[in-house]
Amino acid sequence: MRAGIVILPEDRWWAAEPKWRAAEEYGFDHAWTYDHLGWKSLVDGPWFSAVPTLTAAALVTSRIRLGTFVASPIARHPVPFARELITLDDVSDGRFLLGVGAGVDNEDYDPQVIDAPKLTARQRADRFTEFVEALDGLLMTDRFDYSGEYYTAVGARNLPGTVQRPRLPFVVAANGPRTMTLAARFGAGWVTTGRGGSTADEWWQGVADQVRVFGERLDAAGRDGSTVERYLALDGGPRYSLSSAATFRESAERARELGFTDVITHWPRSSGPYEGHESVLEQVAETVLPELREN
Repeated sequence: MRAGIVILPEDRWWAAEPKWRAAEEYGFDHAWTYDHLGWKSLVDGPWFSAVPTLTAAALVTSRIRLGTFVASPIARHPVPFARELITLDDVSDGRFLLGVGAGVDNEDYDPQVIDAPKLTARQRADRFTEFVEALDGLLMTDRFDYSGEYYTAVGARNLPGTVQRPRLPFVVAANGPRTMTLAARFGAGWVTTGRGGSTADEWWQGVADQVRVFGERLDAAGRDGSTVERYLALDGGPRYSLSSAATFRESAERARELGFTDVITHWPRSSGPYEGHESVLEQVAETVLPELREN
């Protein structure tokens, strides 16, 4: 099993750089950052852009894979975004993972600040489908055309293309059946935060239900499930996974039992979301990550 960590884009680079270096030194397999204009209770604090942050992270690391957690169509058009992805994949020498999701509802900061149109859940899923379809084509085909309700591309160029072939991997965030269908079609990986549950047991039961549904979507798409990586965002549940080394170990073991290939946690913060202690992170790196690699 592999493990990844999310580093929120809230620190100036002199403070953020040591975290990205440490993520690699600790032995994490992948490191991510949020691709939002602002996020929940942290919207009034400092916040930096995902793509420049990941580009800088690529220059101070050499092994760890880097990704967006997750990019959405709320504030992005697939044509200019594809150019950014090609560049990031090149700078990282093929270590980039595109985490991509539909985005949340119109009560969140991102759609509010750009006065985005209010969409129903169905419309958001439609837009997300077009976004992924267009990105797939843009990254695979030079002079690409696309015509949809939400996005259009006419003769879009993509040279020199991505380092990774035929394109960089998509890790598609999907918590419901329709977006799971999209993940089954286009994803090298599927990532979920789980759905609901006021207790840990309820949340884990919901995750188990999602695993079953995603398996059905893979079968319907004719995909070999063994070729699709499955990522679980451990902090989607009611407990912060780095509250203790024991909690992280237990969570990773439960995820493995459900068939997940990868687990993702968050770098501890001093207060607010993901409040914790870096001493726990160090303990996990020393004792738990080696166990995961052995199994």
